[in-house]
Amino acid sequence: MRKLMLTGGLLTLAGCAGFGLPHQDPTQAWIELETHQEDTALQALKVDNQAATDKRYFEVQPGSHELTVRYQFAVQPTNIGPDAEPLWRDCQMNVKFNGFNAGERYQLQAGNIGFRPWAKLYDQQRKMIGQGTPAGCQRT
Repeated sequence: MRKLMLTGGLLTLAGCAGFGLPHQDPTQAWIELETHQEDTALQALKVDNQAATDKRYFEVQPGSHELTVRYQFAVQPTNIGPDAEPLWRDCQMNVKFNGFNAGERYQLQAGNIGFRPWAKLYDQQRKMIGQGTPAGCQRT
């Protein structure tokens, strides 16, 4: 019975492994999305004002592009007032970069300081190559 359960569990894991991120196309640049803060969400929205095909990452042709991301986060009560509840913000930010290269991986990180969101774009060597500009926020 144990062998059957173990085999079933391994087959389930193997089946789920195929549903992750797709393989990177070597003719395009790949931009990962990452946040370092808990209770936040970062999504790919647009590339050059066209809807992104997948909200988990960007994959773009080499060259110049403007990426639009959606960043949702909670402003903690310490930034509002002593008796306040966390305030949820839903923001969009644009990141422009002129030198995306085919086959390279980039990382777009987002976070916030109080009410203000930020986004930074890094290349493969972890050098910051771009910063986000706010494109609007609202309460959620």
